[in-house]
Amino acid sequence: MNWLFVIAGAAVGAPLRYLTDRAVQARHDTVFPWGTFVVNILGSLILGLVTGAVTAGAASARLQLLLGTGLCGALTTYSTFSYESLRLAERGRMLLAVGNTVGALCVGLGAAWLGVIAAETFFG
Repeated sequence: MNWLFVIAGAAVGAPLRYLTDRAVQARHDTVFPWGTFVVNILGSLILGLVTGAVTAGAASARLQLLLGTGLCGALTTYSTFSYESLRLAERGRMLLAVGNTVGALCVGLGAAWLGVIAAETFFG
């Protein structure tokens, strides 16, 4: 039965990723993949919040399946991030490729950490 929570979260996360990516990219006239960057950071923050809430005992394992595994799993995209970084490098945009790679990893980890700390502070 838990798989239904994952499916429900993913059913929201995948279209949300697409719509967010399109909305962000439409506002930035650049080769940098801002849409993917934003959804990955947002997903990291949400996952941190959910994980912190579960750790603090304020959220259930089912909510973690719905939001963490389902929503965040479909919202974020490691494959697109990797592909876009590779394409930037192939096109001679090495600084942007490195910036995307290092930035996404560092900012994503920071967002997840902030989410955990915020949830544990609020719920703990």
